[in-house]
Amino acid sequence: MLCRLYAVCVAVVLAGCTGMPDGVEPVSGFEAERYLGRWYEIARLDHSFERGLDGVNANYSFNDDGSVRVLNRGFDVEEGGWDEAEGVARFVQDSSVGHLKVSFFGPFYGSYVVFELDKADYQYAFVSGFNRSYLWLLARTPTVDEALKRRFVTSAEALGFATEDLVWVDQSRNETP
Repeated sequence: MLCRLYAVCVAVVLAGCTGMPDGVEPVSGFEAERYLGRWYEIARLDHSFERGLDGVNANYSFNDDGSVRVLNRGFDVEEGGWDEAEGVARFVQDSSVGHLKVSFFGPFYGSYVVFELDKADYQYAFVSGFNRSYLWLLARTPTVDEALKRRFVTSAEALGFATEDLVWVDQSRNETP
């Protein structure tokens, strides 16, 4: 009985990490094939796993089983070298909804919620985690115009994110594709 209760508690905790903040809605009409490839991190709310990293980018590709391979890369300023982390992402609902769960640590998943996307060209994405501590502006190019930055901040602010804490990522180590 105790083992069953423990298993239920663990499942509830893990499921909580694949939800999303109130008011944040994943995009519909998401096309995974168009999302694949390289994305540059333009802005983020900082966390220990990215602290001190510049030039952060992510590459997405399909695995043989249909899941998405995630390869994150960033330049560790203090160490003077590139760090990489490889993970896997799976759709929480179906592949037409921009809500995935991502794992870099075995069975532990966290939410990856695409809540705004340039559906015409897939050139930028606003991404949230399971709570308001996780937020990213991603783009296909290492830099974006000021209008997009303002749009991101305005949208994130309206959803209750702490935009005053945003880190604007130095992408000078990455070449324009």
